Amino acid sequence: MDMVINMKKPELLSPVGNMECLFSAIEAGCDAVYLGGYTFGARNYAGNFSNEEIIEAINYSHLYGVKVYVTVNTTLYDNEVPMFLEYVDFLHKNNVDALIIQDLGMMDLVRKTYPNLELHASTQMHIHNLEGVKFAHEVGLKRVVLARETNYELLKNIRENTNIELEVFIHGALCLSYSGQCLMSSMTSDRSGNRGTCSQPCRMKYDLFSNNKKINEDNYLLSTKDLNTVEYIHKLIDIGIDSLKIEGRMKRPEYVYLITSIYRKAIDSYFEKKTIKLDTEVNEMKKMFNRKFTKGFLFNENNNNFINSYRPNHLGIEIGEVVEIKENNVFIRLVDTINKGDGIRIINSKEDTGLGLNNIYLNNKLVLIAHKNDVIKISIKGMVKKGDKVLKTTDIEQLNNINDLIKNKKRKVKIKGTIKCILNQPLELTIEDNKNIIKLEGNIVSESINISTTEEDIRKQVSKLGSTVYEFESLDIIKDNNIFVRITDINELRRKTCLLLDEKRLYKTNYKKENYYIELVEYKEDFGYSILVNNKEEYELYKKEDIKYIYMEEDLKLNDNRIIIKLPRVNEKVISKENTLNGEIGSLYLNKGYSDFSLNVTNSYTVAFLTSLGVKRITLSYEINFEQTKELINNYIKRYNKKPNLEVIVDSYPEVMVTKYNIEEDYNHKFLVLKDIHNREYKIKNKNNLTYIYNYKKIILDKDLYKNIGINTLRIEL
Repeated sequence: MDMVINMKKPELLSPVGNMECLFSAIEAGCDAVYLGGYTFGARNYAGNFSNEEIIEAINYSHLYGVKVYVTVNTTLYDNEVPMFLEYVDFLHKNNVDALIIQDLGMMDLVRKTYPNLELHASTQMHIHNLEGVKFAHEVGLKRVVLARETNYELLKNIRENTNIELEVFIHGALCLSYSGQCLMSSMTSDRSGNRGTCSQPCRMKYDLFSNNKKINEDNYLLSTKDLNTVEYIHKLIDIGIDSLKIEGRMKRPEYVYLITSIYRKAIDSYFEKKTIKLDTEVNEMKKMFNRKFTKGFLFNENNNNFINSYRPNHLGIEIGEVVEIKENNVFIRLVDTINKGDGIRIINSKEDTGLGLNNIYLNNKLVLIAHKNDVIKISIKGMVKKGDKVLKTTDIEQLNNINDLIKNKKRKVKIKGTIKCILNQPLELTIEDNKNIIKLEGNIVSESINISTTEEDIRKQVSKLGSTVYEFESLDIIKDNNIFVRITDINELRRKTCLLLDEKRLYKTNYKKENYYIELVEYKEDFGYSILVNNKEEYELYKKEDIKYIYMEEDLKLNDNRIIIKLPRVNEKVISKENTLNGEIGSLYLNKGYSDFSLNVTNSYTVAFLTSLGVKRITLSYEINFEQTKELINNYIKRYNKKPNLEVIVDSYPEVMVTKYNIEEDYNHKFLVLKDIHNREYKIKNKNNLTYIYNYKKIILDKDLYKNIGINTLRIEL
């Protein structure tokens, strides 16, 4: 491993879904946490925080020097904006360190309304190239959370060519689709990933067909392994990544503690010893939670080591095998130790059976523990057969040990202190952390009559910091001989000084509120149809139709001024090109042109922001319905006294996923179709080494309705 030379230690950022997870993350050594309230966060099914708990979380974290970032990373509709602004105002007034945001319109609104409030671009914003990062920097964002598919070499190039803070996911669950680019949950169950209610269709069963022939064996074809980069973390440190992020706001406190503490150890070890030494840590991670591990596209993992098609849930570690079954009794030969209270799962081709071990029998005796090569007997109801694999999915000893560590609260803020005990002068105590200095005087130090106060007496009393977050790294005592200092005087001075330091550490953010403003151009009503064609043959079929705009993915150099080139919505190397339909921020930043549905435009503020950038026509998201579209247009006209230039896709099979995982390559077949448990079929297409999955049914909207409310362009996609 290369030596670390003058490197800045990156922030370790932990997920917290509730207060217990917050305590766990801080005790484990995180530098910052991210959490969500009850609204506007992309994990609606995490425990999340009430407003009162958010205040408590911010204050508790700040005492320990831990920053708090709050997620407001969903897309919004116009009727939600007033409530959203109230929430942002509350967060800013209560000293949140930053907001993590997805919606471009809300980003612009918050940035202008609260100019001192730090904003981070969520990974849901789909920033995955240098131009996208430059855009974020230019519009005033402090940090970009890059797409999880961004590989190491591209990361390095972005870091070398920008000054904005960069944040990278290092551990946890992965989405199959690029974040912010998945519509599958929305289209299949009316639960939007962009709105925080993903139903996780990628964790469901599917079959894969090629030319009407089933080609899969396992069923969980879209279920990714979990990201684990602990052995490669030095590479991210070396190139200067600012923040290393653990996924897991829906995980239990013990998970948060374990994963945070292991990465804390790895980061500190690299800085102190120039190496990362891991003994049993990866195995502990497996016991806590894993779907098998991958180092992801971040470190160019092989295509066939990204998906775990075997099972979509926690696999724990293998603990044994079923060797015999007698009625409801199952006999298991162990390959490792097992304890009463552990959780196991027996893997069966038809049905998995999980249970907690309340009773373990060994040689017909009830035992608390059994070891390798022991054959234990348990009582179970379920579909189990001889030869089934047995997994340990909960390790009670591991959980108990972690909970003891959390309860001990050994994390302390290191401070330096000096106490002066000079005869006939006020008792004086100075304490300082790495940022603040507190100096306070107490009562006058008197001459001793009978018993002198010793240095040991003073040190003992000043060091009694048990009820605080502090611990003395050093304590200097300056004293005269033959003095007497009352213990109560020392205790009172220590208490007051620590309280003043608390106040300093509970810093106030510089709250400021201004009026939102934006400059916009006027668009005239200019109705027409657009069409997306896939090749020259389709173009020839439709070129004589009354079509105003023709979108093409390939520039065929046809002499037709209606043609607009549709750039891919995953575009690691952005090119400058005129007259383009842009599906991601980097291309839009460079080319302006027209914006596609994948920019997730769902409110009038986003329309205004894109218009102010110079975007000529804006395609609305698939996730905004007719009434919401009508409200968007009305609000836009009312607020800005101008008409927007909008496009709606009215006839198409939507792309519900785009993924770097190449299914064609993995299965070595073409003309692929996915079939779910409801027999719905999703066509698969490979373009530029990316896999696109299309919706099982066509979306057809009422063209006249949209034309009548002022939509300028209606699009048909072939």
